[in-house]
Amino acid sequence: MTNILEVKKVTVSFDGFTVLDQLDFSMERGELRFFIGPNGAGKTTMLDIITGKTKPAAGEVIFDSKLNLSHLPEHRIVQSGIGRKFQTPAIFSSLSVYDNLEAAVSFRDNSAQLLQKLSGHHRDKIREIIELIGLNERSDTRAGLLSHGEKQWLEIGMLMIQEPKLLLLDEPVAGMTRRERDRTGELMQKITQNHSVLVVEHDMEFVRKFAKTVTVLHMGKVLCEGPMEQVQSDPRVIEVYLGKPHDVIRHPKQRKVQRPGKVLN
Repeated sequence: MTNILEVKKVTVSFDGFTVLDQLDFSMERGELRFFIGPNGAGKTTMLDIITGKTKPAAGEVIFDSKLNLSHLPEHRIVQSGIGRKFQTPAIFSSLSVYDNLEAAVSFRDNSAQLLQKLSGHHRDKIREIIELIGLNERSDTRAGLLSHGEKQWLEIGMLMIQEPKLLLLDEPVAGMTRRERDRTGELMQKITQNHSVLVVEHDMEFVRKFAKTVTVLHMGKVLCEGPMEQVQSDPRVIEVYLGKPHDVIRHPKQRKVQRPGKVLN
């Protein structure tokens, strides 16, 4: 299977501090890839590099096997098929769920101008996305009245309706209930049937439940990569997260120690 994304020897420095240090990684087309790492590891900067918000001092980012993103403006990168979701939902609170998706159609498709009547194809696409994100019964609800999880799903839908090849999600389950986290994981699995998804996440319970391949960043480099079972038992990863050789990976901000043999909540 071909790679959807290749980051090659990317280096980024701010005021003399190296944030990404010759970073190398790749992910396959149709893959759901999770990135984890302590605060300051370079995860957000990595997303900024992919989307063109930050330019690398060295190295290159290859998308869809052929396009070098390293020096393209942000709008060209979006048009090439990359969508990014930030931690805080960016939705139109005064509009309904349906109207938010209708507005999002025009973000990438110039044939669907805002305020013009949508084609049958676009209306079918909106209904398809509403079904995908599980908001059928909330279609006419004002977005500002949705729960936190529903707002996150709506924004994912607004990205999906633009038909990205690669979707970047930055801490998508932060602040969600357990039920909302599970629904979000199931949504990601559905999306990867036709798209590639890269997720930056701190919630280790969520990562353990839904990740197949995990990449651990530390000090701007890949520290470890592989199945979650392998990654969470790697002594280097455990040391980076908690500094204790026998502890289990938890959120970097959570200092509570959990010894082997105890059930993870």
